[in-house]
Amino acid sequence: MTKLLIRLFVKNSEDTENPQVRGKYGTMAGIVGILCNLVLFLGKLVIGTISGSVSIRADAVNNLSDASSNIVTLVAFRLARKPEDAEHPYGHARIEYLSGLTVAAMILLIGVELAKESFHKILYPEPVSFSWALVAVLGMSIAVKLWLAVFNRTLGKKIKSTSLMATAADSRNDVITTGAVLLAAVTARLTGLELDGYVGLLVAGFILWSGIGIAKDTISPLLGAPADPELVHLIRHEIEHFDPRILGVHDLMVHDYGPGQTFASIHVEVDRREDVLEMHEMIDRAERMMLEQHRIHLTIHYDPIVTDDAALQRMQKKVEEALHAIQPGLSLHDFRMVAGEKSTNLIFDVVLPDALRGKEQEIQAALEKAIQEPGMEYRTVITFDTEAFNR
Repeated sequence: MTKLLIRLFVKNSEDTENPQVRGKYGTMAGIVGILCNLVLFLGKLVIGTISGSVSIRADAVNNLSDASSNIVTLVAFRLARKPEDAEHPYGHARIEYLSGLTVAAMILLIGVELAKESFHKILYPEPVSFSWALVAVLGMSIAVKLWLAVFNRTLGKKIKSTSLMATAADSRNDVITTGAVLLAAVTARLTGLELDGYVGLLVAGFILWSGIGIAKDTISPLLGAPADPELVHLIRHEIEHFDPRILGVHDLMVHDYGPGQTFASIHVEVDRREDVLEMHEMIDRAERMMLEQHRIHLTIHYDPIVTDDAALQRMQKKVEEALHAIQPGLSLHDFRMVAGEKSTNLIFDVVLPDALRGKEQEIQAALEKAIQEPGMEYRTVITFDTEAFNR
């Protein structure tokens, strides 16, 4: 069913980085969710009215509130497609993260209310009403909500949408909640044990845990989460292999302004003897390639490096070996050597893993001690870069 809907309503469905295609996925998911919840609302309302069951009619009203998360998704995907403007020069794609946060807040609210209601039932237990109409309605609700959970999760994974993943979790929680109600009703019918409050409290705990996890997933990119390792590998690989005159890359920074709105910058190392105008033209082509093929707005900084100075090459190798001896995994770039009358300054950047933060002075002291030579004093001028910018 999901594949059929995608074929019918989403053109160019594999181009999931395209904001217009993502918008069609989100619109389809929102409309399908609203329709399914309306069907559940009408079915439960009719059966609840005929059977005289207050609980079934109450569950019908709950399905109307469930449609609100689908409306949030629908509106968010429409707004996220808006182009850049003077107030938002990087687009509106982050609205999708805000919609996921809104759904997470709804889930947390439901969890809190269910916990309060369940705790009240434990203190003041009441018989759980049982009827075959109740079983039929709850079974129908579980089937529809289970399909919605799988549907939204499939779309969410396909377009990497935290909003759709949050909506999928909301539907999954409805399945668990409704299943718990059905289990409690059947257990009470067969054994006389009133477990409704205890089961509800367990379900509430799971819903709260789920809501907190979704909130973390949506807040993280807004605060500035580390770039996806696959994306980092893609950028580094494309630039390193774009032109044989590129000898290395470093200082990669990735900024996420929402799905499909990725901005990045990177430094490329090129032999200082290369023609500056040719390097400028080559960098322009690389930036255009990243935008056209991967929709990444990449800015490339050109770093000329010395490759024909034997003394510098020897010293750089010695420093690299000393760094590795101090802590395997440490690396450097932008190495320069400025000679003086009594000492020589070695100027370079060191990529510092997160686990070694706070040990900069210790590393620098150990390094200076390791590289000294008779008759010459070496001093290091080190800029420590965080690992997040040099993946």
